Amino acid sequence: MDIEKRINELVDKINKWNYEYHVLDDPTVTDQEYDDRRRELEKLEELHPEYIREDSPTKRVGGGVLEHFEKVTHDIPLLSLSNVFNEDEVMAFDNRIKKEGIIPHYVCELKIDGLAVALTYKKGLLVRAATRGDGIVGEDITNNVKTIASIPLRLQEEVDIEVRGEIYMSKKSFEDINLKRQEKGLETFKNPRNAAAGSVRNLDSKVTASRKLDAFIYHLPNPLDYNIDNHYDSIIYLKKLGFKVNPNIKCLDNIKEVMDYIAKWTSLRDKLDYEIDGIVIKLNNVKDQHYLGSTVKYPKWATAYKFPAVEVITKLKDVIFTVGRTGQITPNAVLEPAFVQGSLISRATLHNEKNIIDKDIMIGDMVIIRKAGDVIPEVVSVKKERRTGLEIPFKMIDTCPICKSKLVNDGEEADYFCINERCDARNIEGLIHFASRDAMNIEGLGERIIEDFYNLSFIKKIPDIYNLNQYKDELMELEGFGKKSIDNLLTSIEKSKQNSLEKLLFGLGIKQVGSKMAKTLAKNYMTIDNLINTTEDELAKIKDVGPVITKSIIDYFNNEQNIEIINKLKDIGVNTTYLQKNISNNINNELTGKTIVITGTLSRPRNEIKEELETFGANVTDSVTSKTDILIVGLDAGSKLEKAKKLNITIWDEEKYNNILKK
Repeated sequence: MDIEKRINELVDKINKWNYEYHVLDDPTVTDQEYDDRRRELEKLEELHPEYIREDSPTKRVGGGVLEHFEKVTHDIPLLSLSNVFNEDEVMAFDNRIKKEGIIPHYVCELKIDGLAVALTYKKGLLVRAATRGDGIVGEDITNNVKTIASIPLRLQEEVDIEVRGEIYMSKKSFEDINLKRQEKGLETFKNPRNAAAGSVRNLDSKVTASRKLDAFIYHLPNPLDYNIDNHYDSIIYLKKLGFKVNPNIKCLDNIKEVMDYIAKWTSLRDKLDYEIDGIVIKLNNVKDQHYLGSTVKYPKWATAYKFPAVEVITKLKDVIFTVGRTGQITPNAVLEPAFVQGSLISRATLHNEKNIIDKDIMIGDMVIIRKAGDVIPEVVSVKKERRTGLEIPFKMIDTCPICKSKLVNDGEEADYFCINERCDARNIEGLIHFASRDAMNIEGLGERIIEDFYNLSFIKKIPDIYNLNQYKDELMELEGFGKKSIDNLLTSIEKSKQNSLEKLLFGLGIKQVGSKMAKTLAKNYMTIDNLINTTEDELAKIKDVGPVITKSIIDYFNNEQNIEIINKLKDIGVNTTYLQKNISNNINNELTGKTIVITGTLSRPRNEIKEELETFGANVTDSVTSKTDILIVGLDAGSKLEKAKKLNITIWDEEKYNNILKK
């Protein structure tokens, strides 16, 4: 037997099988056949090391341990991408290109959350792999990259070429590795990206080989040298050479199609077996790319839309206090602005004094923030290891920040209250709450307008809203108010008189009575007079009405000033009865009696969908639990979607929900 010839046959054959398995995901031989030929090659190479080829698959097992990584200079700089975080910024990117006289056609790609790598081949043979580094100088990680099965050691053509890509760890590999580390009592990796980066930069390439890393190649920096004039065709060429490219790359003709692509993968990202943290948007035409050029840091012809961060780190600069409609005092963090789930956040709730003490929050701390329920920004925890010693301990105030009245804490709650019923802050917040969408839904009567009307003495108490037509001439003189906007506002105010009782009860701002409890009370009592005349014993018989809520309701209706407001609203013509919807004609077996949670951004307001579901007899709640039957998801669904998956809860997108409604 010609040993050298047999080794060459085996190397070519096994490399072909590796390509079919790791790149094409289409194996043509059994595991047993592959293992047999692999063992044969290993034995022959052991006996005849003079015939070992540089592209032999046995090179992927890892070699000796390095003392350090050598520095390498990139022939073509590896620039980072600029970031955009919302639709407006994507549109601004498109407009900047159009201003240069370019009619843009784009290529969109999934932004793989891994470690950037530059691969250099000479005559089709891998000679160097390097990290991005600072874009000019990186580290030589060739030994480690050779262990990654999806990165070819030899290309399909004997070509000199440099390409860029992303090394990543699949979700399954990540879970398997962490399970093994747990069994050994080792610290687990925090996420697949950190695991991949740590594996690639391990000085022992055998460790890297054990981590089952993968890679997508996504960029040819000099396509014109290969007679390729657009980015998409360069990806096709890379695939032809034997590189693994992401199958979800797509050519798009305009920015609307780009936004549709972003929306699609925002909703589908959790279904992938690898992490992505955004969408890369590139001009397709290479000559247009060269015309636009680059800044020192970024190419002007590409950008990365970053998915909203669930949790981010920023600095807590100060603590300020606000007064709610019930007089509750809330401490709020003043933050260095940071993007959280697509919004620039500079304030976040700290809830109350106990929460701050429990979390040991100090002014000047670096803190982790997120949106509670994907909506309200809050401080999650403190990065205590980043303290400098200059932080200032928190101190709770003892007087109202607005009216300077002494604050009260009854010892049963963690909250402090301003009990001055003439406190301007309390009154303004109460009016804002009454007009809000979930309460009386008075369009055109927003926070700023209510504050202005309060300061102008047009509206001081809730009934004054319904007498606003008396100030029509004065309103016409205010900046931003024309006849049409005033007429629309007055129409909306008049329309709110016809709301069902639960809207009014919620709008009145009774302590402990949220929108759900307001509906429960409305259904049970039917009229506000019945509720006014109720007793503690009667309230105690109602599901979910505990002693705290009972006391709050009784106290509210024992207050003569509150009864006076209700009587004035009756005189004005505000409805005070429950307008029961006819559920008997709306039986839907897939909705009736089900506990449903809504999350993410949908095409309609959540509240509208919630009311629709309740019409069909569904119970709509805010939190996903084991008792939840269905989760309806929109874009940027967040943590509720993850929890629902773990609990095996039925998940519907908006299209599925709409199809159910059509039945």
